[in-house]
Amino acid sequence: MNKETNKLIPEFRFPEFKNDKEWKKKQLSEILDYERPDNYIVKDINYIKTGTPVLTANKGFVLGYTNEDFGIYNNLPVIIFDDFTVDSKYVDFPFKVKSSAIKILKTKENDNLKFIYESITELKFNLVEHKRYYISEYQKLFVHVPEPTEQLKIADCLSSLDEVITAHTNKLKALKTYKKGFIQNLFPKDGESVPKLRFKEFEKYGEWEYLNGNKLFDTISNKKHDSDLPILAITQEQGAIPRNLINYNVVVTEKSIESYKVIEIGDFIISLRSFQGGIEYSNYKGICSPAYIILRKKNKYSENEFYKNYFKTDLYIRNLNKNLEGLRDGKMVSYSQFSEIKIPNPNPKEQQKIANTLSSLDDLIKEQVDKIEQLKLHKKGLMRGLFPKVKV
Repeated sequence: MNKETNKLIPEFRFPEFKNDKEWKKKQLSEILDYERPDNYIVKDINYIKTGTPVLTANKGFVLGYTNEDFGIYNNLPVIIFDDFTVDSKYVDFPFKVKSSAIKILKTKENDNLKFIYESITELKFNLVEHKRYYISEYQKLFVHVPEPTEQLKIADCLSSLDEVITAHTNKLKALKTYKKGFIQNLFPKDGESVPKLRFKEFEKYGEWEYLNGNKLFDTISNKKHDSDLPILAITQEQGAIPRNLINYNVVVTEKSIESYKVIEIGDFIISLRSFQGGIEYSNYKGICSPAYIILRKKNKYSENEFYKNYFKTDLYIRNLNKNLEGLRDGKMVSYSQFSEIKIPNPNPKEQQKIANTLSSLDDLIKEQVDKIEQLKLHKKGLMRGLFPKVKV
């Protein structure tokens, strides 16, 4: 590797900066000031649907909204930083926060905050214990910066791409909202026996049949399994999914795995603790903790996708969570409770029609998710070129 390639110069450089000098290595403490969030913490955590957003720096970001008209942060833009997880978010709108663990970061001089934010998203930092990190360790990390004019150019370029990603993310939210509203009308409401929206060809069948859960689903407790089967995590976003496909680091001992249950493709899984997500669906064969209840359809003509969507309706979730049995650290759902709930069992052809309609919406949603993922990968690749490669 020659001296030229060791220089702090990015692979992609805008023409007007081609002959500029190398980037500088600077410690974050030289670039950023921090402020404690004490004056901006929300008092009432019973959030509402509109108002001032209440933020966290981690994946949730917007926790909800408040109508509190005091302690609103307005000196924008800023980076909010979670002192325990080292997650961060760039914020350019007024907000309040929930936690005192947040640090509010701003640049000290002429550095571009958006550029610095993009720089710290690329930093590698290992969390080894639950503690506050910013003052003791994180602000001592180094980033590489050009002159402010080049920072601004890079920040504007990445911001333009962020706007495209945001537009597609909003479209994804709209599709999910539309599907949720559509589902509520394709299944009967409480006290009703036919849905508000019904396909014309099925009106002649009259009212839907309702049966107790145990008439439609068996509970499965098969524990004889091959060692090659993947261990499945039960998630709200992706249903039952192999743990190695997601960031799931729960350690399972060889002895405990003997008690794990086998899940077949098409099975439904009840989380014993209802707050973990209710009933999920599996597209994978694998094994899961004995803490879960496995449901398998009795009628081969009934439609998986029909029940996959029905179990996510507000009405069914409310019914499932009624009169929960006590558990020392929470509440749980039992198979006997599931069995007592009346579940719709319309004509299989009508089930299939509803399932196909909702599956077509799922295809649009998946297409949108993939598009967003591709844009994020494009941004990541672009950043590798716009920032110098540093030999570690």
